[in-house]
Amino acid sequence: MEPISASLDERCTGTPADDGHLKRTLENRHIQLISIGGAIGTGLFMGSGKVIALSGTSILLVYAILGFFLFFVMRAMGELLLSDLRFKSFADIVAHYLGPRAGFVLSWSYWLSWSVAVVGDVVVVAGFFQYWFPHVPAWMPAFFTLFVLLGLNMLAVRIFGEVEFWFGIIKIVAIVMLILTAIVLIATSYTSPNGVVASLSNVVAPGVIFPHGLSGFFAGFQIAVFSFAGTELIGTTAAEAKNPQRTLPKAINTIPLRILLFYILALVCIISVVSWAEVPANRSPFVELFLLAGFPAAAGMINFVVLTSAASSANSGVYSGCRMLFGLAERRNAPAILAKLSALSVPVYSLLFSAMCMLTGLTLLFIIPEVMTVFTLISTVSAILVIFTWSMILTSYIAYRKSDPAAHLASTFKSPGGVHMAVITLAFLAFVLVLLALEPDTRVALCAMPAWFIFLLLAYRWRNTAANPS
Repeated sequence: MEPISASLDERCTGTPADDGHLKRTLENRHIQLISIGGAIGTGLFMGSGKVIALSGTSILLVYAILGFFLFFVMRAMGELLLSDLRFKSFADIVAHYLGPRAGFVLSWSYWLSWSVAVVGDVVVVAGFFQYWFPHVPAWMPAFFTLFVLLGLNMLAVRIFGEVEFWFGIIKIVAIVMLILTAIVLIATSYTSPNGVVASLSNVVAPGVIFPHGLSGFFAGFQIAVFSFAGTELIGTTAAEAKNPQRTLPKAINTIPLRILLFYILALVCIISVVSWAEVPANRSPFVELFLLAGFPAAAGMINFVVLTSAASSANSGVYSGCRMLFGLAERRNAPAILAKLSALSVPVYSLLFSAMCMLTGLTLLFIIPEVMTVFTLISTVSAILVIFTWSMILTSYIAYRKSDPAAHLASTFKSPGGVHMAVITLAFLAFVLVLLALEPDTRVALCAMPAWFIFLLLAYRWRNTAANPS
């Protein structure tokens, strides 16, 4: 096993460092809202329309099942991070317990997953922008959004924390507004212009639970996984959290409540008011709810809110991706220049390299101008990489329990279910990966992804050969 570098010690004391290390400046409220922002993104605000069209109201079951297993992934990650505060992120955990090659593959894959997700998020921002200006090419607002986010991430990490804090507040306000509006409409049995009566019975009406059978139910898992991508972002803020022993458990333990409130309750409200048959697959159901309810002004306001929410998800992705690249460079798994920090303790070269890759990805909008088609392709790639990330966290947990039982016994934040639940969750994630082969629009990305992992294994081998020519 690769030992944890002693140079990490200062990061875990809680004392800000000024010798080229990241600083612990993120407070509890930042960590809480970053974790909420990571879990509430474009998968919910934009992708849920497609999922409802595929799965009907069984999407509620999809989110509940996936959320259940995700909780155990996050608890395993939490126990691992707190078992040794020299771990900056789950990438360090994987490298320590599964070896440097596994850490190399995981870190680069997680960087790619966020780079791809950022492209998907800004593509969705462009889609929301076209709500007001339908004739503006999607690439224009997409590129503008990405440049703004890169500028924000050039600032000190505390500024990033503040931006995400307020973005997170906006997301929560958007969902609360939707829930309250839906409650009023349901209570008054409001009839929309298209004749739909707002009622909870729309959730369980005949033919709406499995409208396309089990195949439609299974197809819902792809967007659902993408929706939850970013929940593990808690694990990449560990190096910059002021008090990880207190903030990380609190953020992780509230995951079930967030899923219940922000996903399941919000979707119940949408289906109750709009009805399954009227939810558009290629537009945001949040905006559609207010349009069909006869409130176009409110729909415009909600469109702005979900646009900023999509931008927030992209902002989290830019942050997380460049921090992962910074960690790779520190472990000599990427060019050393990527480990250099600016005067504000920002890994500026990692940020610029990630930005170039994201801008390259955005050129898809010139090839495929349809926003939802690009979003589906990108979200599938991201979902595959997220499943891989979660699986590596669970595998590391199993290795940790085997190699370091004393640390588990001493832990004050033990993962419930232990190794048995980790194995069951791994089996479930493998099942979800198989499901991606069932739909034509997700199968293409699934078939292409092995090439990425083969490339990384060859790159790791080349790196070791170059470092040790003898």
